[in-house]
Amino acid sequence: MLPLQGITVVEIGQNLAGPVAAEILAHMGADVIKIERPEGDDARHWGPPFWKGVSPGFLAVNANKRSVTLDLKKPADVEWLVDFIGRADVLVQNLRPGSLEEQGLGAAALTAKHPRLVYCSVWAFGATGPLRLKPGYEPMVQAFSGLMMMNGDEGGPPTRIGTSILDYGTGMWTAIGALAGLVQRQQTGRGCIVDASLFETGLAWLKGHFASFRASGVIPERHRTGSHRVVPFQGFETKTGPLIIAAGNDRLFAKLAQVLGHPEWATDPRFVTNEARVASKPLLLPEIERILMTRSKGEWIDLLEAAGVPCAPIHTLPEAVALPQAAAIGMIQPVPGDDYELVALPLSFDGARPGIRRAPPKPGEHTREIRGG
Repeated sequence: MLPLQGITVVEIGQNLAGPVAAEILAHMGADVIKIERPEGDDARHWGPPFWKGVSPGFLAVNANKRSVTLDLKKPADVEWLVDFIGRADVLVQNLRPGSLEEQGLGAAALTAKHPRLVYCSVWAFGATGPLRLKPGYEPMVQAFSGLMMMNGDEGGPPTRIGTSILDYGTGMWTAIGALAGLVQRQQTGRGCIVDASLFETGLAWLKGHFASFRASGVIPERHRTGSHRVVPFQGFETKTGPLIIAAGNDRLFAKLAQVLGHPEWATDPRFVTNEARVASKPLLLPEIERILMTRSKGEWIDLLEAAGVPCAPIHTLPEAVALPQAAAIGMIQPVPGDDYELVALPLSFDGARPGIRRAPPKPGEHTREIRGG
């Protein structure tokens, strides 16, 4: 039995963040009913590439759901949806800010009518404030939140993080909020309103940078694969490709120095403490890089691991998913009824990972099953 079996979730979502939140709940056993316009979620058409006419971006976040198509400009469809939500436990929505209020489907109206409902809204910039009704997409908010300015090469331009970290992260926070709302309902008998936004998520991912800024008054610099607080803690090139070395304390640095043939570095005043190494980065890092270029990536990993220095090869996506470790933990799962695979939920319960039980639905695939007629 999955943890959320018996919980019904209505998703009035599109694109990424809202569907991600609902997908997390679906993977944990909730019956998620995805409400779509007759033409379907916009994300269905984000491509190429396509898999059997559907964007992989849509497939990635919509497994284990059922789909009902409605025209929310029609009073009869809105009336049916309001009644159906009364039978649900959680609602997740990320439509254009303010649009559901215009149709009588806003948080205040629905929680007043259905007080046990946990109503979750995903915003671009937040549920309050001057930008409350401003729509936004991932790259806009990566830029707006300061996240993009922290990513990229030192001295280079700001760079978008190479995955939709704000959409996925906000979906995760929304799912956590929904679960907390269900726990509160168990205790009080009433649901609640949960709000999350991409902007809040962006600021939350920068909490370490913010703490450093508050402590020093200095804006942290971009460090490519590295860290502004720990040295060496980054990627380096070798004869056959890059690897990461994470010498996270002085003891590990001493081991690294031994492997690199410079045991004297462990007592050199310029490098003896992490604080000294941060100050001496322009001296230390090029020297480490020069030494690492004398051997292959595999040779260095063997030497570093034997000495107990944390390290890892920098894999491509195909390399990462082909690893025996990836197979052992079962993170790549087949889609029922298709020769396609998707990434599974990164959680296990009693040693078992929830499976993909349903393929991502076609638009309105379950309308008759759920609505009747």
